[in-house]
Amino acid sequence: MLFQSSMRKELARSFGATLVVLITIIMTIVLIRTLGQAARGSISPQDVLLIMAYSALGRLPIILTLSLFIAMVSTLSRMYKDSEMVVWFASGRGLIAFLGPLFRFAWPVLLVIALASLFVWPWSNEQTVEMRQRYEQRGDLDRIAPGEFQESSSGSRVFFIDRDSQGRTGGNNNIFISSTDKDKSAVTTARAGRIEMMGDSQMLVLENGQRLENTIGNSALKISDFEEYGVRTGDGSVLGSGERDLKTISTRNLIKSPTRGNLAELAWRIGLAISAINFVVIALALAAVNPRAGRSSNLIFVIFSFVVYSNVMSIGQGWVSLGLVSFSGLLLMLHGGVFILSMAWLVKRHQNWSFRSLLSRRAPHLSAGVKVRP
Repeated sequence: MLFQSSMRKELARSFGATLVVLITIIMTIVLIRTLGQAARGSISPQDVLLIMAYSALGRLPIILTLSLFIAMVSTLSRMYKDSEMVVWFASGRGLIAFLGPLFRFAWPVLLVIALASLFVWPWSNEQTVEMRQRYEQRGDLDRIAPGEFQESSSGSRVFFIDRDSQGRTGGNNNIFISSTDKDKSAVTTARAGRIEMMGDSQMLVLENGQRLENTIGNSALKISDFEEYGVRTGDGSVLGSGERDLKTISTRNLIKSPTRGNLAELAWRIGLAISAINFVVIALALAAVNPRAGRSSNLIFVIFSFVVYSNVMSIGQGWVSLGLVSFSGLLLMLHGGVFILSMAWLVKRHQNWSFRSLLSRRAPHLSAGVKVRP
């Protein structure tokens, strides 16, 4: 009981501190990226906090896995440095005996990682994509800020409205529209305008204005005055039309439709859960510190191994989508291979095997077979 309780308490403290630090770093990076997207007009400024929350939820499996990995390595390294591991080894506890307490502490975190990678990851991506599509498919007049020139969603028109009231143009508003359509360009000005819905289309009805048209490359200019002129500024297009991003498809639908792309995305999600289990074994096999040296080199190797494993998972996902590797083949070769190698490394350290010891054991047998002649 003392062996397990002492490890759990220290693991909990280290895991909590690491989780807070990583969440702070990730949220800062996401905030900078989201504010940049809002400044470019890709997302609504009012949705910045929501998109940050969805992005954090989507990255939850990676954050939890890295926090658990760092917490275990730092805790075990501290025990090596303070010679606590020597005491446990002298009490009859081998290195493999630490797997039980580590998995007893980690299983709730591993369960959350599995659920988040299979269900929370696609849901958060779907919410983010819908918010961006809703903002991109809003009407052109909704994009306009009073007193500023604003480009339309298609990029073919530029709007300017002098004053705006609750998103509706009223009387005595000076309106300017510059448009380009194929080989023709036009400049339309009006004193006032109003918004009307005609079916699924949003129309800006201009009043008391003038329109100048010409053909690009031709000096001829057509000038016309009008009392009313309608300009289409938006439509009721359906959100989510077109091909869906694989990251937004639920795990259940991926299983129902086992195409190459769907299997690649499914391999990534399942791989996140399996890699978290492998990292527990790797942490125990990796955590060994020279008491006379610092722990910074060990932490660098932890980050390096995590990055390499994650990149190999991404490469494997691409191979599955291209048909170079099968879904089951990737899971067996990558994650199964990592598990076997990490367990072999752990057994080697548990048995305290080394090339020198193997050679010293083999040397007496070799010398016994040599006969020395007088």
